[in-house]
Order: sequence, then C-alpha cells, then structure tokens
Amino acid sequence: MLLRLPTSLSEARRCLAEGAVPVGGATLVWAQWQRDGFPEQALSLRRLPEATVVDGEMLGAAVLLHQVDERVPEVLRRAAASVGTGAVRRTATVGGNIVGSTLRCLLPPALVLDARATVMDHDGAYEAELAEVVAKRPLLLALRWRRPLASAYYKAPGDLGGPPPLVVATAVHAEGAGGRRLFTAVRDGGEVVSGSVPAPADPDRVLGALEGTAPGGLTGEAREAVRREVTDLVRRAGD
Repeated sequence: MLLRLPTSLSEARRCLAEGAVPVGGATLVWAQWQRDGFPEQALSLRRLPEATVVDGEMLGAAVLLHQVDERVPEVLRRAAASVGTGAVRRTATVGGNIVGSTLRCLLPPALVLDARATVMDHDGAYEAELAEVVAKRPLLLALRWRRPLASAYYKAPGDLGGPPPLVVATAVHAEGAGGRRLFTAVRDGGEVVSGSVPAPADPDRVLGALEGTAPGGLTGEAREAVRREVTDLVRRAGD
C-alpha cells in the first residue's frame, strides 16, 4: 500500500482523483483492511496545513485527539479527552471520529458550536453543513465555528462494548443587540438530536423554551441530564 501525504490542497485533490483512500489514524479501518485487503493507495492529511490547524475558532481534521487542548472551547476539548484510551487518543483523528466513527463523540460539540465543515471532493474544497458531512462522508479538512460565551460537555459512564453512553453538549453564544442563544445537542443511544433557543439569564425560561425542541422532548435519564446541564451553563454564562 502506498501512503500519500499531500502538502497542498491541489495535491490532495489529485490524490483523491487517482483513487487514494482517505485514512486518519487508521484506528477504524486497519482491522477491516487486514480482513478484506489493503487499498493500493491511502491518503493522510497530516502534512496538510489546512487539516492540522488548532485555534480558538478552527480545528483541522488531521489533528490527533490528544492534541485538542485549551485553545479550543471547553465542550470540544472535554469531548476529545473522553474518547477511548490514551493510546487511542494519540492515534485517532478529529476527522476519523466525525466521519468514520459510528459513535461520533465530537459531533454534539460541533453542533452546539454551530460549526461549519470545510470538505473536499474531486472538484475541490467547499464549505458544508455538518448534516451533509455525516450523510455523505466526504473528505473532511477542518471545522470552523463561532467562539461561544460558555460551553459544557457531559458524558455518562459506559461499559466497554456496551451501548453508546449518553452525551449532552451545550453552548451559549452571543446573538445581536446583547442577546444570547443556547445550543444543545444530545447523543441518546445511536441518535443525535439538537436544537437552539434564546438564552435569557433565567434558566427556567430557557428550559421552557427548550421543550419545543428535540432535546427538550427527551425522556428519562437523557431529559434529566439535559435539564441539569442547561441550568448549570445558563447560570455560568450569566456570571
């Protein structure tokens, strides 16, 4: 297998056109390749500047999960730190988690950050909604978002090999003329739901508005976790 390491967008596009298969840290595909056979060419973005950036408003797809640090919002940093073991986080990539994984632990944080994706296909790079990234699985280059006023992440304890643990991601953003807006995303089982509502300083008013959204309609443990996380974040954002 030939591993191709492009250093420019034009070179990465050429690799795709020539049939190279995108691979991040290979944590999700190596066993499959050993079983089904290795591709002739693989494509890694680890030398592409656009895919390795880490700052307060952008995160590259080739960034390893253990490299997601205090430069990014709390919700994204804590999500990355919760994935797998230390060994996994030193190998797995942001792009692999969002595009290649069925768990997509970083998807709820990306949703509450109101993130947009930069992706690439045979025609070149373009901006896409996260829903398109999940559905079509293009080559993800980077995520870009609005810096929130505050954010938080909760992941319930889970058993190895068991069902996906509950995840609740929240963020409060500034919104015109001194207003604020709360974004909430929940992974409950294998499904991710999200929604946003105005975020005045009164948590009860926010929770009331949230009832009309998908996260507000959850039941049981998920509902209680959403109410707790939203209440705590709204109070913290108002301090």
